[in-house]
Amino acid sequence: MKHSFTEKIFEILNNQFGDEAEAIFNNSELLKYINQKTVSAHKGSKARGSFGNLYAIYVLVEDYIKEGFNKQGDYSKYGGAKFSSLFKRQRELPFGARLQNHALNQRMNQEFRKYFPTCDYIPIIRVVETKRYWINTNLIEINVNKNTVNLAQAIIEIIDAYATSKRSAFESFIETCERLKDIENEEPDEIKTFILGLLEPNIDARIFEIVSYSILKAIYNDQTVFFGFTEETIEPENLKLYKTGRTNANDGGIDFVMKPLGRFFQVTETTDVKKYFLDIDKLEKFPITFVIKSTETVEKLTARIKDGAKQQYSVDAIVDKYVSCIEEIINIEKLKDSLEIIEGKGNIPSVLSEIIKQSKVEFNYEVEE
Repeated sequence: MKHSFTEKIFEILNNQFGDEAEAIFNNSELLKYINQKTVSAHKGSKARGSFGNLYAIYVLVEDYIKEGFNKQGDYSKYGGAKFSSLFKRQRELPFGARLQNHALNQRMNQEFRKYFPTCDYIPIIRVVETKRYWINTNLIEINVNKNTVNLAQAIIEIIDAYATSKRSAFESFIETCERLKDIENEEPDEIKTFILGLLEPNIDARIFEIVSYSILKAIYNDQTVFFGFTEETIEPENLKLYKTGRTNANDGGIDFVMKPLGRFFQVTETTDVKKYFLDIDKLEKFPITFVIKSTETVEKLTARIKDGAKQQYSVDAIVDKYVSCIEEIINIEKLKDSLEIIEGKGNIPSVLSEIIKQSKVEFNYEVEE
């Protein structure tokens, strides 16, 4: 598969290996995998980045180079890199501040096998008991035209170039947000059009979660409930929505929490209904609202979830229990409708401000205060 960033990959390979670049690429499953994972490089900030699995490769290859094995030495005798060091290094890299341990432990190898089921090797070798890790040298020391070629330095340069490209795209996104913020009083329609453009099925999951939160926070903030422990202490209180952490976090299925009602929200882009049931199980069947990155109607999404429950459990009582745990489904159309209401109240600038704030925190653009 060739895409816009493939040209950059070949530029790096040509600089290091000259005329053998194409043969090297064709003989390397690892380079082909990296090519697959960098497809979003030039698609802007709204396209999903693939840092977790790439950085799992990166930190192990970087350790391999740091120990000098790309030049000499017997890597098979190496004691392995410590998990704690690799994990710390991942989080120091651009966009890596909130990466989880899944890629290093299994996700990267599993996905590699999905792309290359006939390959004899997996990229990451580990010993669970000692928490030591190695890059599989069969994938970075390859034979091309009867010569052994070491890909370590090229891999580092390729992933660095990808991160730089995504960083540039995100900085452009922030600059656009800031520009719109400066003209919010003169061009409110332009701000609305920009936000609507972020509510599309193909945008980065993190951007979608941030925009969803910003819209819902604004729409709920204008809604009032009466709350109190006794009749005498009942007072009006605006609904307040809180993010529970960074996007894509391992937080047990809670992305937003609403006060004072105690509602839980989970943002998802998957159409696999098993994921919904897993989130419900994590919360011990506490009611949950799903914010779904889909243009399908709420009715269709609800029917799909119910059909999935019937296929998985077959017992009506169990199916009804799971379906009853879904407090509400919010799709893209509902979010757009909410934005219309917010516009009518003149509050679209507050949504943009929240998007800017949350984006800078999420992408480590500035230190969170």
